[in-house]
Amino acid sequence: MQIIPAIDIIGGKCVRLTQGDYGQKKEYHDNPVEMAKRFEDAGIRRLHLVDLDGAKAKKIINKEVLAKIAQSTTLKIDFGGGVQSDEDIENVFQLGASQVTGGSIAVKNPDLFQSWINKYGGEQIILGADAKDKKIAISGWQETTGVELMDFIKDYHSKGITYVICTDVAKDGLLKGPSLDLYREILEEIPGIKLIASGGVANMKDLEKLDAIGVYGAIVGKAFYEGKITLKEMSEFGK
Repeated sequence: MQIIPAIDIIGGKCVRLTQGDYGQKKEYHDNPVEMAKRFEDAGIRRLHLVDLDGAKAKKIINKEVLAKIAQSTTLKIDFGGGVQSDEDIENVFQLGASQVTGGSIAVKNPDLFQSWINKYGGEQIILGADAKDKKIAISGWQETTGVELMDFIKDYHSKGITYVICTDVAKDGLLKGPSLDLYREILEEIPGIKLIASGGVANMKDLEKLDAIGVYGAIVGKAFYEGKITLKEMSEFGK
């Protein structure tokens, strides 16, 4: 299982929200580029980079941070937040992202999202499937839709999606463990999907449990920033 640390950006700084609530924001580091370099120095290879300003504004805000991290490290960056147009996605890839995650756009403009899957392929486009009570949540989780999580993933998997980042909003930022049952259900119903678990990871035991059920990757955010999982533990996982 791949360990994928997260850097969420508001105002150019590393932050974490609790359950997607912009009112429950905590700053952890004022230099995301330095943070990314620390991950790379520890032997970590991937990074989940989220432009939270962009997700809210529905346009990319923190381009500079992406460009600087891509220039300063060899991390494989998946970028999400505010990617809304062909121009946006081209820009993000030009700035150095290896993959782009689309969540809201996959709900609101499925034709456009499908055109990205057709153009860039299942290796470069990640489906962001964030859920509240198994219903898709969009726009930085400010809005819950009537779209069923399982149907949403199945539909896009049949249309060429390989990678899915799934966050159970109810678990996110609470450090009370990930949604193991939900991930188990997705893996059983949709074989062949590369499922990346996000939200709730509190300690190394959680990562071991996720690994045991067969998820492709696990995103680690607050648990690292709050000192519950160390860089060394993340870099040595599975070795």
